[in-house]
Amino acid sequence: MQGIRCAVYDKVVANPTITNIEEARTLYLESSTKAIIAFGGGSAMDCAKVTGACIVKPNKPIHKMKGLLRICKKLPLLIAVLTTAGTGSETTLAAVITDSGAKHKYPINDFSLIPRYAVLDYHVTLGLPKNITTTTGMDALTHAVETYIGRSTTKETRFMAEQATRLIYKNLKTAYDDGQNVKARENMLQAAYCAGIAFSRSYLAMSMPLPILWGAKYGVPHGLANAVILPYFLEEYGPACYGKLAKLARCIGMVPKHTNDRRVAAAFIQWIKDMNQYMKIPEPIQEIRKEDIPAMAKHVAAEGNPLYPVPVLMDAGELEIMCEKIIEKKEGKADAGKDSEAEGVLSRGKTHYIVLP
Repeated sequence: MQGIRCAVYDKVVANPTITNIEEARTLYLESSTKAIIAFGGGSAMDCAKVTGACIVKPNKPIHKMKGLLRICKKLPLLIAVLTTAGTGSETTLAAVITDSGAKHKYPINDFSLIPRYAVLDYHVTLGLPKNITTTTGMDALTHAVETYIGRSTTKETRFMAEQATRLIYKNLKTAYDDGQNVKARENMLQAAYCAGIAFSRSYLAMSMPLPILWGAKYGVPHGLANAVILPYFLEEYGPACYGKLAKLARCIGMVPKHTNDRRVAAAFIQWIKDMNQYMKIPEPIQEIRKEDIPAMAKHVAAEGNPLYPVPVLMDAGELEIMCEKIIEKKEGKADAGKDSEAEGVLSRGKTHYIVLP
């Protein structure tokens, strides 16, 4: 039996570029290909999605696909095979593309970009480097948490966010410590998938515009940016998100059911900080320049107000303050000696895990 012929495009970079898409489209057409298999992490997924869009809309420049529903045409068969567990791109209608010349990233959102099939095979994630395990896992957590505390949720998206958070709470540290742990890898893929469904149907908040800007301008990985900013924004939202955060923490078994909401929310945020410290997520993000903050804050405020379903809307001035908090150097930042302290906090949390069937 004759094998299936294929052509391989293997030049996708982190934060895929217009050049990547144009090259992949040319290869597709020259090879008389009939389908696309995206194999990799979020960057490979995004590149494959927009490549498909350019194939079916050959006369439409990529920059004119920016925004919502600018494609509206069925793509060639698209199969997503994930090698990381974080972005959820295998189930979303979104892709983010970088214009390298302008140092600008923009999202493209269209139902046609949702892959026809998603393959969640833990085998291809075994041995994934620790830094990628960390940032992709925290990326999925950000998607789930922002969905859950947002103002545009449904019963289904809340359920999916709970499932994702529970799986991450139980499995991310294990996957980080033991990259060959089959169950942890399998559950993290499922977590990312659930989080992807949740946020694609409820929309997100600050995990989109700020990391997108930082990725385009400085090359900061999206998941890393999300891991760093999540606890800052949760703390800033304050009482506006305490109730939902507390409900989520109780749902995943982090705390006893009758603990005060404020204390539970604080425990949840502290767990995120402890995970970041334990997994050696670098903070602050050194690449961001202070002089760029006012323009970035203005851009995010214009994009997000009043449409982002966040617990608390922020204007440009408030976002400037948030960005400055995120990039400022912390005195007495965690050193190697503090890893054991974080280990203790995380280990004690294990007694509250809920084990899924």
